[in-house]
Parts: sequence; C-alpha cells; structure tokens
Amino acid sequence: MALKYSINEFNDKSIKENLLKKKKALTFFVGLLVSSTIFATEVSEGIDKVFANYVNQSSPGCSVGLIKNGSFIHKAGYGLANMELDVPLDGNQLHRMASVSKQFTAMAVLLLAEEEKIDLDVDIRTYLKDLTPYKDIVTIRSMLGHYSGMGDYDLIATSRGGEKSAGSIDLKSVAGGDFRLGNEDYLTIDEFYQVVKTVPLALEPNKRLSYSNLAYFLLSMLVEEVSGKSLRDYAEIKIFKPLNMTNTFFSDDPVEIVKNRASGYKKGTEGNYVTDMTNLFWVGDGGLHTNLDDLLKWDQNFYTPKVGINPNKLMALMNKPNSQFKISDSYYANGQFVGETFGRKSLGHSGGWLGTITYYIRFPDEKFSLAMMCNDLSSDMSKIKDDILDFYFNHK
Repeated sequence: MALKYSINEFNDKSIKENLLKKKKALTFFVGLLVSSTIFATEVSEGIDKVFANYVNQSSPGCSVGLIKNGSFIHKAGYGLANMELDVPLDGNQLHRMASVSKQFTAMAVLLLAEEEKIDLDVDIRTYLKDLTPYKDIVTIRSMLGHYSGMGDYDLIATSRGGEKSAGSIDLKSVAGGDFRLGNEDYLTIDEFYQVVKTVPLALEPNKRLSYSNLAYFLLSMLVEEVSGKSLRDYAEIKIFKPLNMTNTFFSDDPVEIVKNRASGYKKGTEGNYVTDMTNLFWVGDGGLHTNLDDLLKWDQNFYTPKVGINPNKLMALMNKPNSQFKISDSYYANGQFVGETFGRKSLGHSGGWLGTITYYIRFPDEKFSLAMMCNDLSSDMSKIKDDILDFYFNHK
C-alpha cells in the first residue's frame, strides 16, 4: 500500500513538473509572438513615415515588402497603380522588374547546365552559331558574370539609358533617322536578335567586369535554342511552377492583358506626370513581371531550395560569384551583386527602365530581405531604400 502511494505521489509530481515546463514554454512563445508583433508594428510605422516624405496618394509610388525569417514584417503599397483610374497601390500589383529579372534568367541558364544540355565554359557560338564571328572565345559563364566583353544598348542606338557610343552600329528607324530604343521605335524579339547578333564585342573578354544587357538578352536566346522553349515557357515549367509563383512571367507579348499590372509614369518637362511604358518586349536582360507575394516565394528558395535536380547544389552555384572581378567593391553572381550593404553581407540588384524602378536585396546572415517596385521613374530609389535599411537596422 505504501508503494502504491509513493507511485501516485511520484506521478503527481511528474505531471506538475511537465505542466510547469509547458507553461514556461507557452509563456516564452507567447512573449516571442508579442515581441515579434510589436516589432513588425514598429517597422510598419517607420516605413510609413519614410514614404510620407517621398510619395503622396495622388502620385505613382511603390510596392514594398520587408521579409524576415520567411514572412513579411511589412507589405504595403504607396501611391497610385493607375493615375487615370485612381487605383491605389496596395502591395499586390504586378510590376515590370527591369534588371532584377537577370537573376531569373541566370537560374534558367544554370538549370540547363544542371541538365547537362549546355557547358558554361564553352563559347556561346557553340549554341548560337549565327552570332557575328568574335575574334575571342566568349563563354556562357562570362556572359552570366558580365566579363564577356559584350557591350550594351549604346552599341546599337540611343536609348533611355543614354546616347549611342562612338562604336555603335548606328541602327536607323524606318523613317531613316536614328533608332530610339524605348517606346518610340519598335522591334520584335526576332528583329532585335537579328540586330544584336551583328554587334561586335566592346571589350576584350575576361579582363574586367563590364555590365552588358546584350549578354543577358542573348542568354534568353540560348535558353530558347537549347530547350526548344521560349524563356517565358521554360522558366514557367522549371522555376515558377515548382515555387508556386502564379503571378510571375517573362512578358514577351506587347499586346497581352496583364491583370493588376501597375502602369508606369515619369515626370514630364513641366513637372507633371506622363505615362511611361515601353513597347519593346524582348526578355532576359529584363521583362520579368511579378508581385511581392511571389518574390517572397523566390526569396525563400534561397534558404530552402526547391528548384532543380539537386536544389542545394544548384543554389550554391547560383550564389557563387562568376569571377574574381569587382565593380564598386562587389562581385557578380548570376544576376546578383555580392558585397556588403550597411556593413552586412548582401546579395542584391536594382533595375530601371521606362516607368519602373526596382530593388531587391537579401541579407542571408540576417534572413532579411527588402523588395521594392516603383512605377515612378522619377523616384529617388537610392535614397528611399537607404532610408528604409537605415531605419530597419537601427531599430531592430
């Protein structure tokens, strides 16, 4: 009888200890949740104040997402998605991503390499045989890393990015004047390819990092040649579907309807806003459309890879610099500048084209990312993103 009493006493004590442990654990997690909620609220209030200095509700603006540990701690829109219809940006609109698109193009190319359909270290003319005969070997890896010696739009014509260079092929419009890349003159994707494949190298390859939009456009043609699918279709099958990115695509059709797309604007000569949308729809160097929710899914693939045959190995390659060349103290790794921002390791890229300015940066050690898509070419993106990052890192 005494033994039975002792066992019951022991069981009662054990139950009480377990309940106490569970209570402490619950208290800890509730405290953590409350703390996280308070922090997220403080972040949102701080970001709202930042944008109050730059955007008003009657002008175009930005969609902004701050990601921490796999979730948004702030997701919002500021300004208008469409000025004609007074549709506000609410953080859900699709935006043209401009050069932030390059990391998606790079992933498609790396997938082809993983499938052993291409060799990153052979001459691009192994696959695109009708390119102009360069006197040097130009590898796919060098194109991914911007040390191929290929030039930029200035070797073709005047563009929004600047005037044509002295070595330009001096493309003419159908009216006989200088061709204007942007939204005034027009080329189909194939017509643009017929032009680009005649452009000579701007520099000797493998000497230094020199940014080239033409290289990334040609990478889109590489994907098409090797896979038999457009970059749009290949990326949909190999990247976007596996990640359930249902609002993301390479926009290669100038007349398609895109639901919930933010229109592009800029300030005119008199300071008033005017529509600013491109009529050129080749892809690779740009052209990706996406929204914040899908960028969150892309962002998480860097931490828990799902894309590819061997996702972890593929991601390691994706984040590895293509060369030891630097520009502005940063390496380049497949559509990402790798360096330090606010004293922290970062991988990021900005983008800009007609009516759009974008920025996406990851801080892997912090598991923190910032994504910004603005539909106002007049926006001071550099100042806005610095204000946001300064607030975040000094108030976390």
